[in-house]
Amino acid sequence: MKSVFVYTLLLLLLLILNLVSVLLAHSVTEEQPLSKIAIHKTTISLKDSASIKASPLLLGLQGEDTEWVVVEFENDEPSNDEWIGVFSPAKFNGSVCYMENPKEQSPHICTAPIKYQFANFSNSEYANSGKASVKFQLINQRADFSFALFGGGLSNPKLMAVSNSISFVNPKAPLYPRLAQGKSWNEMTVTWTSGYNVDEAVPLIEWSSEIQSKMRSPAGTLTFHRNSMCGSPARTVGWRDPGFIHTSFLKNLWPNIVYTYKMGHLLSNGSYVWSKTYSFRSSPYPGQYSLQRVIIFGDMGKAERDGSNEYSNYQPGSLNTTDQLIKDLKNIDIVFHIGDITYANGYISQWDQFTAQVEPIASTVPYMVASGNHERDWPGSGSFYDTPDSGGECGVVAETMFYVPAENRAKFWYSTDYGMFRFCIADSEHDWREGSEQYKFIEQCFASVDRRKQPWLIFSAHRVLGYSSDKYYGLEGSFEEPMGRESLQKLWQKYKVDIAFYGHVHNYERSCPIYQNKCVNSEKSHYSGTVDGTIHVVVGGGGSHLSEFSTVNTSWSLYKDYDWGFVKLTSHNHSSLAFEYKKSSDGKVYDSFTISRDYRDVLACVHDGCQPTTMAS
Repeated sequence: MKSVFVYTLLLLLLLILNLVSVLLAHSVTEEQPLSKIAIHKTTISLKDSASIKASPLLLGLQGEDTEWVVVEFENDEPSNDEWIGVFSPAKFNGSVCYMENPKEQSPHICTAPIKYQFANFSNSEYANSGKASVKFQLINQRADFSFALFGGGLSNPKLMAVSNSISFVNPKAPLYPRLAQGKSWNEMTVTWTSGYNVDEAVPLIEWSSEIQSKMRSPAGTLTFHRNSMCGSPARTVGWRDPGFIHTSFLKNLWPNIVYTYKMGHLLSNGSYVWSKTYSFRSSPYPGQYSLQRVIIFGDMGKAERDGSNEYSNYQPGSLNTTDQLIKDLKNIDIVFHIGDITYANGYISQWDQFTAQVEPIASTVPYMVASGNHERDWPGSGSFYDTPDSGGECGVVAETMFYVPAENRAKFWYSTDYGMFRFCIADSEHDWREGSEQYKFIEQCFASVDRRKQPWLIFSAHRVLGYSSDKYYGLEGSFEEPMGRESLQKLWQKYKVDIAFYGHVHNYERSCPIYQNKCVNSEKSHYSGTVDGTIHVVVGGGGSHLSEFSTVNTSWSLYKDYDWGFVKLTSHNHSSLAFEYKKSSDGKVYDSFTISRDYRDVLACVHDGCQPTTMAS
């Protein structure tokens, strides 16, 4: 009896150690670069022999919202652990501190920089010369900027010098438009950020097309505050005022028509502040025959073109993915970024930087997002997973910064139609199991589509609710998110879902058409007629650090790639769909397949997917 008890105890201990190792492996590799700075520990060591200055003083003189700044600095006792922090607003001393525990001693500095570079980043001889300069790329973020020279590395910062402040000409300007499908096929939403509250200026969109004269539509305005955040760092060192987020609904659009638009604000003196002019093509009518091209990826995050924060190697593929999409933008109609959007993890300034990075894409085609663990999860906040992955944002920032056509944006599941496609976007950070509110939505989304008009039925969620050969899923023995497919696979099969997409795991993998862990179709690249099962695709290699595959050779896996990339779906009629996986490094196709079928093939009986019949005449 004693030996059985000891064996059981050892087994339990091994399971706990395995779980801890999995969690630690994820947490170590997913450290937000700004979180490495122990800003609360900063000591003041200002000295006359250290100086720092920035130029030019005024940015955006020609209407630019992105500018390069030169920062020159010197120190008579230089070392390789010195770094330059960019602060915005320019005033960053302890007088602006918010303390979650009032009994704690207020630190000298309690707001993190928006980015940083090491002093020797562009001059390896700095430790000998004591003089250097670096270039930062700044975006308009509604406030002025200053730069600080620190010693002591990131873990024991010593403030040695503070620069002059610099600013954009109009820091409140309307910027970074994000298009999204509305709740009906002929509605487009435009969301943007500005420094204008409604008591200061009235937000609006001016828009037109070749067949529709110039119109103006009002916009709603939202924001959020520090007390909207669930925890630190979002409530503390990561907090930064988000400005005001405006959304306008452009209704009754003609199908497949190019519209031009610009965001504006009517000031109290009767004058207008306008953005530059953008354009988009409206969505096709549901079921309409036309060329329709869809991009899908997850976990892209953001990166800095000036090299800031890159010692962390946090999202090394992000800019490659962004740039490949921009390069091919004329051949893209809609984008789905399925969770882990910015990896801001409670450092609110990073959301502006992300919207600036994707602006060329999101201002031109609908940029549809899903909720991931790094947007939503926080202990005690109602998320399905009780983890601190959002850095205290608990979904508030994502739900405000990006519009999705959900009934309740705090519950981030929704459906959207694009021509011959129906997309059912799940929220893996809320309960999806049978009997839950979301499960009912998923089934309704599948059941309500007319497959004669919209033959291509696509499911997506951030976490892998289907199949993945990820190393850590393999250690758990499930090759899926725990409890992932148990409830949903019968819905995929019953409603003949064509493809299910996931992020969360940072690589690419495609399964065979599969049901209940078994391949149901032996074809690998050219599917015709009734496919018999759903193809599951992990496309989480948008930009964040890569995830290793399990050493187990899963029988259902057809293609794996340990690299960054994205998927493109193309259809121009009801009978053919082309799938391509492209690497972000070169934009070339590395995996592909096609589906060719008729409407009767969609109606055909498959295992656990047959409609009831009767012998009655």
